[in-house]
Amino acid sequence: MNKWSSPHFDTFLFFFMTNFIDMGLSEALLQGVEALGFETPTPIQQQVIPVALQSDDDIVALAQTGTGKTAAFGLPLLQRIRPEDKYVQAVVLCPTRELCIQVANDLANYTRFANRYKVVAVYGGASIEAQMRQIRSGVHIIVATPGRLVDLLVRQVVSLDRVSRVVLDEADEMLNMGFRDAVDIILEAAENRQSLWLFSATMPSEVRAIADTYMRTPVEIGAATRQQANADIEHHYYLCRSEHRYDALKRVVDAHPGIYGLVFCRTRAETKEIAEQMIRDGYNADALHGDLSQSDRDRVMQRFRERNLQLLIATDVAARGIDVSDISHVIHYGLPDEPEVYIHRAGRTGRAGRKGVSISIITPKMEERIRLIERRARISFMRKPIPTGPEVCERQLFYIIQSIREQEVQREQIAPFLPQIFEALRDLSKEELIERFASTEFNRFLAYYRNAADINVGAHRQRGDRPNHAERAQASSSIGHQRLFLNIGHMDGIQKKDLLGLLMSEFRVPKRAIGKVEVKRTHTLLEVDAAFVRDVRRGLEAFDVNGRRIRINEDSAPNGGKAPYQDKRKKRSSKTPIALL
Repeated sequence: MNKWSSPHFDTFLFFFMTNFIDMGLSEALLQGVEALGFETPTPIQQQVIPVALQSDDDIVALAQTGTGKTAAFGLPLLQRIRPEDKYVQAVVLCPTRELCIQVANDLANYTRFANRYKVVAVYGGASIEAQMRQIRSGVHIIVATPGRLVDLLVRQVVSLDRVSRVVLDEADEMLNMGFRDAVDIILEAAENRQSLWLFSATMPSEVRAIADTYMRTPVEIGAATRQQANADIEHHYYLCRSEHRYDALKRVVDAHPGIYGLVFCRTRAETKEIAEQMIRDGYNADALHGDLSQSDRDRVMQRFRERNLQLLIATDVAARGIDVSDISHVIHYGLPDEPEVYIHRAGRTGRAGRKGVSISIITPKMEERIRLIERRARISFMRKPIPTGPEVCERQLFYIIQSIREQEVQREQIAPFLPQIFEALRDLSKEELIERFASTEFNRFLAYYRNAADINVGAHRQRGDRPNHAERAQASSSIGHQRLFLNIGHMDGIQKKDLLGLLMSEFRVPKRAIGKVEVKRTHTLLEVDAAFVRDVRRGLEAFDVNGRRIRINEDSAPNGGKAPYQDKRKKRSSKTPIALL
């Protein structure tokens, strides 16, 4: 329940405010808001802005990502700055560099018609000397990560003696990242402040301790709805065994053609592992985690914002500050420990009035946590079956068909080539043309999933039954890949990168269609999607290495399984490269 002290009874009027004009913002800020396309204040803006404009009360606001909290504190913060005073009047603390940069840019955008305020972002990973020069030239608001601001305080570049307001943005994550000591130093340095505004997605005991220590009877906003999820988000979960989670992730992604999503992992190590696997399997994915350099983080985020990256795989910490409004799916590779963290993750989709889907891939042991989230967040999960191979192929096929229908035709550019195209295809009927165009991508998924097992829990055995040896081998191999044994190896000067380059550049085999590649001294093991085996055989057998023709043997074991048992002693004694296999 919101706590309002009697002098601010008039702030109850915010419930009836449907536009920014009613809030008392200056004309210059209203112009900036209008230029950004903001029309109706979000609930958190409706509640925070009147209080922040009219009083010096401390504020605790519980707000999820995507609710408009930056404008909620940014607009009143800017309006209460005195432009004529050329010293630091306000500080905004953010947990990550990305969020720091984003908040500073937002504040600059709000004041595009004012041109009176100077906002400087200071954060690690960038030149501290350049940041020091900006501050010394005069600044009204510093947006900072805690560590860098403490560094500037120690160097006596920044003084917070005359700071009026301090904002803690994403306070829960700031404390999770170990910034409590830095926050204490900064708040003690700003001891003459008039108010402290604390914004957090969750309210764990550590955040409550900050409020109890540094705040005076704060106004609490959003407490009644702090655990409610966005109504525009559907919540699904898929149940599988632990060893099938990665396969389930690929099936879910493949069953949602055109997905533009964020995949959450629990740890940096898991994030790196899953990202590397997905890239190796040909998915347009990359990772965002704390071990990346600033330049690498900027590169990954730029690709994701421009939709040149389809899947971003991230930890919770690294994902803070991601401000992308059209993410279609959020995928949880397992569930977080706290329901509030799940809600915060899911809030990355379903933004700006769009619909979104939050998908959890879990094991049976995690299913009880689904019920806990349902109770705490008052949402309902729908259990969905993991798509089977035929279902994935069907969805991909109709996505291809829809893409063909919607394909923009550059008539002027393609016109010179049409007579030659018509001549090349004139012996094909309309039906045959449709079959061939539809099969261009469909065949790849068909070959990949042709013998794919049903990995839903309880699909073929009772709970607790262990898979047999053949099933374990199938689960650990590359589905749809066929083994090829080549009579060339290191002694012929062959390197793995050379073979991969040949396959992808000369034979047009996509990276996701290439499985395991092992180059030994006398021979090479190569796994290729069955749909490309014929082309690879023909292509390689047309080459020779140092005057020796390439010969290829195929292993007929399904799904890239192991070849039938052979006596190892005979393998060692054989002199023929192919017989070694």
